[in-house]
Amino acid sequence: MHTADSVSTTTSVVSTTSAAAALLDRLGQLDGVVVAFSGGVDSAVVLAAAVRALGAGAVLAAIADSPSLAREELAAARRVAGQIGAELLVLATDEHTDPGYRANAGDRCYFCKRTVLAAVCGVAQRRGFAHVATGTHLDDRRASHRPGLRAAAELGVCEPLAEVGATKEVVRSLATLWDLTVRDKPSTPCLASRIAVGVPVTVERLALVERAELAGRRYLAEHHVAVRDLRVRLLGRAGFRVELDQNALDGVAPPTRAALLARVAEVGLGGNGDLARYHSGSLSG
Repeated sequence: MHTADSVSTTTSVVSTTSAAAALLDRLGQLDGVVVAFSGGVDSAVVLAAAVRALGAGAVLAAIADSPSLAREELAAARRVAGQIGAELLVLATDEHTDPGYRANAGDRCYFCKRTVLAAVCGVAQRRGFAHVATGTHLDDRRASHRPGLRAAAELGVCEPLAEVGATKEVVRSLATLWDLTVRDKPSTPCLASRIAVGVPVTVERLALVERAELAGRRYLAEHHVAVRDLRVRLLGRAGFRVELDQNALDGVAPPTRAALLARVAEVGLGGNGDLARYHSGSLSG
């Protein structure tokens, strides 16, 4: 993949208007681009900007489909790409077969991104696209633990949001500016992020997490509790933890919390479960 060394990385926070102009200009410098797409707001903004800057014919979205991607997320990604007007290619990836990924020793995301982005770069080469771009933004670069960024750097992919100084707040503002339906979508990392560091990642555990979260959402819907963030964390011998955003947690009356945990456990979770406030990255890997 070719990188544009002439584009410097800024650490300043920019306004929505200037970020939009800078992002369109940055992507307009590319002959064509494959966007590593998840269906979330970050990659959706990059995809929307690329279509605006280059035209749909010079842009391709590629999403990695593996056991770590929930089926609902894949369906949602298809809808978002269609709304933006971009072609979406679904790539079957096998990051779960990498020993480093399975070991889940704290750098799982490196092995995941290495596999996924290599597959996207391969598609770019076969389809004649010179560049691959991700939705990495400035806050990602500032974070203390982002092992996946190392894989992106090794493969030479573009990070246009970070390059123009766009933070997560600016990204959401751009999504609002361009009327993207995912503008308020909460961050939804892969299913493997729910498995505690040190607990091996297996296809069975990934499927268990997906079933458990679906069960939790159904229980809350039945009891008319609106939920924005829900995670079921697998903690190994310590059991499991259901995390809810504060509003949802407040909406689950203490007498019914045991019933929620029981519903989640019914899908096959072993050990004891507890309920807690959602905290992003609480099992960072």
